[in-house]
Amino acid sequence: MDAVEDIKGKLSIEDVAADYMELKRSGRNLKGLSPFSNEKTPSLMVSPEKQIWHDFSSGKGGDMFTLVMELEGLDFKGALELLARKAGVDLAQYRTSGGQDNSGQKNKIYDCLEAAAKFYQVQFSQNKIALEYILKKRAYTKETALQFRIGYSPNNGRALLDFLSKKGFSEEIIKKAGLATVRYAGASDMFRGRIMIPLQDSSGRVIGFTARALDPEDTGPKYINTPQTMVYDKGRHAYGLHLAKDSIRKKGYVVVVEGNLDVIASHQAGVENVVATAGTAMTEMHLKELARFTRDLRLAFDQDQAGLNAMERIIPIASSVDVALSIISVPEGKDPDELIQKDPGLWVEAVNTYEYAIDWLIRRQQENLDITSGSGKKALTDAILPVVAKLSDSVEKDHYLDKLAELLDIEKDALIQKLNDKKTVGYSKRLKKVDPPKTTKADADTIKTQKNLLSLCYAHSELRSSLKHLENDMFSDEKAALAFVKLKNSDQEGKELFEGDNYGKILSVLYEELYQNLDYIELPHEANRLQIALIRNYAEKQKAELRLLMQNASEVEKTELQAKDKELNELLKKAKEQ
Repeated sequence: MDAVEDIKGKLSIEDVAADYMELKRSGRNLKGLSPFSNEKTPSLMVSPEKQIWHDFSSGKGGDMFTLVMELEGLDFKGALELLARKAGVDLAQYRTSGGQDNSGQKNKIYDCLEAAAKFYQVQFSQNKIALEYILKKRAYTKETALQFRIGYSPNNGRALLDFLSKKGFSEEIIKKAGLATVRYAGASDMFRGRIMIPLQDSSGRVIGFTARALDPEDTGPKYINTPQTMVYDKGRHAYGLHLAKDSIRKKGYVVVVEGNLDVIASHQAGVENVVATAGTAMTEMHLKELARFTRDLRLAFDQDQAGLNAMERIIPIASSVDVALSIISVPEGKDPDELIQKDPGLWVEAVNTYEYAIDWLIRRQQENLDITSGSGKKALTDAILPVVAKLSDSVEKDHYLDKLAELLDIEKDALIQKLNDKKTVGYSKRLKKVDPPKTTKADADTIKTQKNLLSLCYAHSELRSSLKHLENDMFSDEKAALAFVKLKNSDQEGKELFEGDNYGKILSVLYEELYQNLDYIELPHEANRLQIALIRNYAEKQKAELRLLMQNASEVEKTELQAKDKELNELLKKAKEQ
């Protein structure tokens, strides 16, 4: 037995799902409100019999591992570790001896950091100065302090070290957890006399700390972070994500601030879909981590020259990972924390007043320049064109060339010529080629249509004639495409064809939920309707791409493109006549 089977043997899908939503019995299945939308009628179905789940509102589904991956924003390894802890399965026994050592050491580091967090919390509750700073000066409630596990590190040099040593942690593990440092007199606490803010991963495990100076006479840095360790990577970690992820998922966007205290204040003000980069420049890994929950990111960073430079750097990265980046302008140049202390309502208003990042960048650069002059036009294009050149989407790139040409009252060709100049950083010489636009919407309706048609063909082999005009590339989901090939090329019963395949179980449950109680006479009409919908969707996308390609095509190329357009029309006509 491998680790996955061991975990599945000890946990049930309904137990795992119940950690995230309230489930109610619905015949042989269970239903709950989808965590992927703000629905009021339950559409997420859990099948204890087949040990799978399916969300009808988003088209997502799978087993307990995919559920945890979707809801926790984890990769498979992360989901495996989380479910192993829940099931009481020791993953070390399934690894090689080298892996056991590494895994065992990481677990000891996690335990050490958790013990340190509890120690700091106790110290905080007993320190009058720390309590006054957090509860009175910062105006955080006791509930907020507990929720974010705020602590205090004593200033006597070895308080934490001695505590952890008595708990059985070796000095080596304490150092590797980033909690101790070696000075001339030997090992001592890394953090002393500071407010301690635990850094936690997306599942809530403590992975490090941010320490804020409490004594105004302290000549050291105001903030000190845990150094890079086996469990903490500052270029990937988003502070507060474990508490924000549910709100991010429901609201559909995330607000990113610079400081951890901004996150804490925002949560207290009722805006919970907020995380921080904790004083670190935003990286591609930050963006990818947050993109697991939403593609809509709104930044509330300092808007000085350093902020402008940061935006110029991050916009192309966001474009490359398919993230929509917007900017929140915080009034009066304040930090979110300062704004919230003045009036929480102003922060709520600011979060809902945002501007797409490149538009914001153009406006901010424009404010500092006279764009009616030649030097102003040169300076603006010097600042903006390198950013535009690095955009991964050709349609978006073309849009901003048009916008700049209109704004500066110059010819678009002049901008393209400047982009072609080797001095323009990040330019690709294939600029004039118009690529088909990326499909940015994970079109839930199309995915549902694909699955619904496949479920009918799974249950009734005679309905597979409705697949004859379809092609593999008409299915946007990889698993759906593989299922389509199986069904189209076989007369076997669905249960036999998909034996041991979770996707077959999903199709079986879909059929039971949607079609089992319908008269059979209705099913061929439904299959044909779904087939036409898929072909229409595919044809419309293909036609949109052809229209873009026609813009810069030669006469010969236009003739070829028009022939392809005609083929698409014929395909749609054949499907309707079936």
